[in-house]
Amino acid sequence: MAWGRKKSGGRKEPLFGLPAALAELRLSPEDRIPAATDDDDKPKKPVPKRKHEDDEDEPPRERKPRGAKSGAKRRSKRRFRFGRLVYWGAVLGLWAAIAIIGVVVWVGAHLPAIQSLEIPKRPPTIQIVGIDGSVLASRGEAPGANVALKDLPPYLPKAFIAIEDRRFYSHYGIDPVGIARAAVANILHRGVSQGGSTLTQQLAKNLFLTQERTIARKLQEVELALWLERKHSKNQILELYLNRVYFGSGAYGVEAAAQRYFGKSAKNVTVAEAAMLAGLVKSPSRLAPNRNPEGAEARAGIVLAAMADAKFISDAQAKASIGHPSYNVKPAGAGTINYVADWIGEVLDDLVGQIDQSIVVETTIDPKLQSVAEAAIIDELAAKSVKFHVTQGALVAMTPDGAVRAMVGGRNYAESQYNRAVTAKRQPGSAFKPFIYLTAIEGGLSPETIRQDAPLDLKGWRPENYTHEYFGSVTLTQALAMSLNTVAVRLGLEVGPKNVVRTAHRLGISSKLEANPSIALGTSEVSVIELVGAYAPFANGGLGVSPHVVTKIRTNEGKVLYRRTADPLGQVIGPRHVAMMNTMMQETLLSGTARKAEIPGWMAAGKTGTSQDFRDAWFIGYTANLVTGVWLGNDDNSPTKKATGGGLPVEVWTRFMRTAHQGVPVAGLPNAQRGGFLSNMFQTASQVGAQPSPSAPVPSGGGYRPAPARTPPPPPNPNARPEAAAGLDGWLVDRLFGR
Repeated sequence: MAWGRKKSGGRKEPLFGLPAALAELRLSPEDRIPAATDDDDKPKKPVPKRKHEDDEDEPPRERKPRGAKSGAKRRSKRRFRFGRLVYWGAVLGLWAAIAIIGVVVWVGAHLPAIQSLEIPKRPPTIQIVGIDGSVLASRGEAPGANVALKDLPPYLPKAFIAIEDRRFYSHYGIDPVGIARAAVANILHRGVSQGGSTLTQQLAKNLFLTQERTIARKLQEVELALWLERKHSKNQILELYLNRVYFGSGAYGVEAAAQRYFGKSAKNVTVAEAAMLAGLVKSPSRLAPNRNPEGAEARAGIVLAAMADAKFISDAQAKASIGHPSYNVKPAGAGTINYVADWIGEVLDDLVGQIDQSIVVETTIDPKLQSVAEAAIIDELAAKSVKFHVTQGALVAMTPDGAVRAMVGGRNYAESQYNRAVTAKRQPGSAFKPFIYLTAIEGGLSPETIRQDAPLDLKGWRPENYTHEYFGSVTLTQALAMSLNTVAVRLGLEVGPKNVVRTAHRLGISSKLEANPSIALGTSEVSVIELVGAYAPFANGGLGVSPHVVTKIRTNEGKVLYRRTADPLGQVIGPRHVAMMNTMMQETLLSGTARKAEIPGWMAAGKTGTSQDFRDAWFIGYTANLVTGVWLGNDDNSPTKKATGGGLPVEVWTRFMRTAHQGVPVAGLPNAQRGGFLSNMFQTASQVGAQPSPSAPVPSGGGYRPAPARTPPPPPNPNARPEAAAGLDGWLVDRLFGR
């Protein structure tokens, strides 16, 4: 390395090997950038120097205070942030508007075309009248004509406005103020304590929408409310509302409600009554006076206070009306006639199709007989249901041509609407045996034919008699009257179970029947009404019938929509066979299991029935005037305490039939001969001579044994009653009674 020479009067710098020309190049202080630091060694910004150090004419620059500079920056930042807020707010608002428009379009797409919307007609009312023209029941909305707003007392509509929509005359279908007030109240109460719907919204919901609680339904309600406000005046909307709102107990509209609860027109209600009607709208089912009179009165007091607060009535009027509603509640339909009304409702669609107008249904029901039937069932169960563990009953009474005069589907319609006369199917037990015997009679046997009452074993199945006793050779009449099971099973096998099923279906049984040996004991289930209908040919000479209750359907204006024509079923039993069956079943009442069933002066016949384990007790009996069937048992199919067909059902039947036949001209059963065979039981057995051995095989394939010849018994005394029977005959009846 070379070092530079030192000049006189100056410092010699090392050249580090550079040429002398370059070694003399140096930076002056003016050319250097100061890098001064504070005490904390943080670098400072350089301070620019003036162009000329000695130029004193240029004034020095004034520096701004540091605080002023930072304040400007903050103001600039705030302006920037505010601008961004305005920008993004505008963007979000635009998207929100687009979303709202989309929702409105979507909701509108799920509504009918607004231009085609019309106020729907009131749903039709079905009025059911009896054979005498009296009104029995109504279905659909409770009848009540529309009433004009001008015809109502002014405080009636004001009561609804006061409690439901105070700003009704100032909003346009929806009330933002009311919605906000309701929202605040609900938040404060931490629950739904107020509603924000206007009367117009409520009307829109009642006319066009369902009661579901969804956002979509609420939006539809808003759109429809706006449409209603544009389409109709305020008074028109209020009038529609008052005539369509639901008041509980099947009453729609103020007129129907006033008739239901006060027995007067809505034009004549008092202030207290108007307040009660307005109060029902909030919860008609819970506050209806016939269910909750205390709640209805308390709610009416709230309405009166709201009316006074709105200056619709004075404070004195409100105080005078509180606690003084003069309502006279009509009881809701709980009578057994409602079972008939329900049955009619089920068949109307088949008769006239869809109902779009109010109609009157004329029926075959006799109101007097309906009341008698209802009392017979209810009173008998009230007296003996605990003793025999029987909780339900049913009764059907029809004329021999199938016209139903009375029907009881249960002991209390208000507690259970299940119709045990039409819908329920139960085992008929021995009440099914007439179809076995009719099949045998039609196959060539006669009432005097002898068959064996003896133990029977069918591959392990051993049917037994009710008393577990056997009587050897008996006639078919005796076997049917005493309800001997072994004879019925033998006959069923003799004629063939399939033939028995065909006979039952021919006479009117529509239920599915199992063609097996046990069918002779009534193990296939049937309904009360079809079993009674199948007995009707015995009472009318052998003509098939269809049980019916509707004779004519007409509009309120008198236009006939349906008129019943005669049954085309024709003869289903030959007259000779009808006479034989009537003679045999008459014996059931004279000396058999239904000896208590007696109608003074009338010839009657029938058959009792008791299913296995005493689960069902039946009696189907008939005269030339009426065919009546009674069933008693339990809905859960639990056993009764030995309730038999010859007990409670016979008592109900006798009570009903005696009243039903009062004042009716006496008529006899078709070709039946009155008399008893049981008293000649052993005489008959000795006269017929040798009979088939009890051990003889039963013919298979539905074959028949010829009826043995016998000498007819001496003519019986028509005035003698089996209750006076003594000796062996009386002992047999007593032992066999109850089946």
